[in-house]
Amino acid sequence: MATNVALLRGVNVGGHRKIAMAELRGLAEGLGLAGAQTLLQSGNLVFQSDRRPGDLERLLEAEAEKRLGLRTEFFVRTARDWGEVVAHNSFRAAAEKDPSHLVVVFLKDAPDGKSVRALQAAITGPELVRSWERHAYIVYPAGIGDSRLTAAVIDRILGTTGTARNWNTVLKLAALAGA
Repeated sequence: MATNVALLRGVNVGGHRKIAMAELRGLAEGLGLAGAQTLLQSGNLVFQSDRRPGDLERLLEAEAEKRLGLRTEFFVRTARDWGEVVAHNSFRAAAEKDPSHLVVVFLKDAPDGKSVRALQAAITGPELVRSWERHAYIVYPAGIGDSRLTAAVIDRILGTTGTARNWNTVLKLAALAGA
């Protein structure tokens, strides 16, 4: 069985779409996903399964709504994929100096080069953006909270949805997944 990492979009943020991590583990176990573990309260799940990531996303989204009343998107990557996400980070200095201001946005679909260039052109602050496959790496040197480069802007310009995790969390999930 392959180890997988599933990320939920927008849960436990500002009192919206609340889910206890015990409920998330229970959902995974109820679906036959082995060894379910969670990290933090932001919807990070590691488990083993023989199913393909796209099939797992659809299953988890449908069953979370049906069983838990939680309507959200799941983004699933294998442990191997996760290792490649870590390896393809082009912001090594930011990862070492200020990992909480470096995020990886895990996307449903890979954006084309034109969309990535449009996102880079839309930046009005000090943020930096690079992409690789279904991932956008963003450095927020002045902080994320006050940035105008929001999730809504990123989704709109890239033409897909995503969920972000800071570099510290990416590395903790890599360790948990054995990536």
